[in-house]
Amino acid sequence: MKKTYDILVIGSGLGGLVSALILAKEGLKVCILEKNNQYGGNLQTFSRDKLIFDTGVHYLGGLSEGQNLHQFFSYLGIMDALELRKMDENGYDKITFGDDQTEYPHAQGSENFVKQLSKYFPEEKENIENYCEEVRRICSQFPRYNLVGENRYNEEILHLNTKRFIESLTSDKKLQSVLLGSNFLYAGDSEHIPFYVHALTVNSYIQSAYKCVNGGSQISKLLIRKLREHGAEVHKHTEVSAFIFNENNEIAGVKTERGREYFAKKFISNIEIRSLIHLIGEERLKKSFLNRIMSWKPVSSCFSVYLVLKPHTIPDFNYNIYHYSNEQMVWNAYHYQKESWPETYMLSSTESKHNPGFAESLTAISYMDFEEVEEWKNTFNTVADEHERGAGYERFKLDKAEKMIDALEKKIPDLRKYIKKIYTSSPLSYRDYIGSFNGNMYGYRKNSENPLKTMVSPRTKIDNLFLTGQSVNMHGILGCTIGAFNTCAEIVGKELIDKRLKQFINEGKSGEEIQH
Repeated sequence: MKKTYDILVIGSGLGGLVSALILAKEGLKVCILEKNNQYGGNLQTFSRDKLIFDTGVHYLGGLSEGQNLHQFFSYLGIMDALELRKMDENGYDKITFGDDQTEYPHAQGSENFVKQLSKYFPEEKENIENYCEEVRRICSQFPRYNLVGENRYNEEILHLNTKRFIESLTSDKKLQSVLLGSNFLYAGDSEHIPFYVHALTVNSYIQSAYKCVNGGSQISKLLIRKLREHGAEVHKHTEVSAFIFNENNEIAGVKTERGREYFAKKFISNIEIRSLIHLIGEERLKKSFLNRIMSWKPVSSCFSVYLVLKPHTIPDFNYNIYHYSNEQMVWNAYHYQKESWPETYMLSSTESKHNPGFAESLTAISYMDFEEVEEWKNTFNTVADEHERGAGYERFKLDKAEKMIDALEKKIPDLRKYIKKIYTSSPLSYRDYIGSFNGNMYGYRKNSENPLKTMVSPRTKIDNLFLTGQSVNMHGILGCTIGAFNTCAEIVGKELIDKRLKQFINEGKSGEEIQH
């Protein structure tokens, strides 16, 4: 007898895990298939020298009591088990430029955000207030941002351009750059990107900012524990290689690389949209849809340097540093000159468990175009499927690591003396582990001139196939979580999802208690 599930989820990134759990809580028989050795997509961590490093999620926003991610995670039953450390309330992010020693803070809480930044821009206080107010206003008009609400987008908001808005807010060039300083969180193009992307990204952190103790993979581990409690099956090392279609052009099942077959009534794809198109087969899709997807430009990829530090050498700092070689870099930070790389970077530290007050490691990330690793594009290397990329690739990574450390030494003099070990990851690492096209960080570039071009409905033209994850609409922990609820609303109905969330808000109970 072949086993048939109600829901089969392909890919175990955050969107897939959350979608699976929402539906498993409704009593549906759910199965998740993941190709990698580790679940979680961008939530994956890795261990070096007995230390934990994050690949994608370096901090989280909106997790204080009553805030939206806190409520979503509470509904899913994972909030109370998360190990979190609140970041510096007076500056969870600090923006720096060139040789200027000033660190411009982004503080937690809108009032505090205004208060801390106004110290550096006293004449701009009202403009900073207006900025915070507009960020909140934009966010409040998005479907599910406040758990329950409008089900459609306000198109006027989608067309609001970041550059035009910031320039209309203040003529102070330095303040413009400071407000845009954390745009690494959506990959740097503040000139063309819709303002809603900026607002949705930064607002969560302004509400509250936390680091995951021992890495972001705890989120995926907790979700999987909950999934198993609800009877869901979760399989890793199980790469889907083909869809099995029935005579009605619906998907009946999937085949895996190892030849196994899984059957289901409905399917959720949480994989890169181009990989999904390959699985479906271009001949089954409309030319207009294919052309639209293939015209999307991926956001930039990155190169990361992970530094294991000698004990008692560098004081821990409980914030992120976003550094730019000059103030104008913030508009198009991913456009860099190879000769002067890295022209921008994000730097964070992890506090030592054994030596509190000191950092045990540093992580520095900068943009990198996929073309820089093009010559090794036909190599593949993960823990589950190990292959060497060759000596040339190792030299390339070492050269980049040295350049990054040169840049960091301007911020932390004599840093080299304090380094015990250096590890790196390139766009190829992100491509192979996360499955993103050319290793892109956050899906595809959005443009305020044509915002609907890169928006895709969770419901596809194949009746029983649904989409979720960052390559569909909004990226990030909150974006993928909201996206998962929207995907499930297409499957079980918006009314049911709204009813569950309203009950949860009104009764203050976890999702489990509501169902029973």
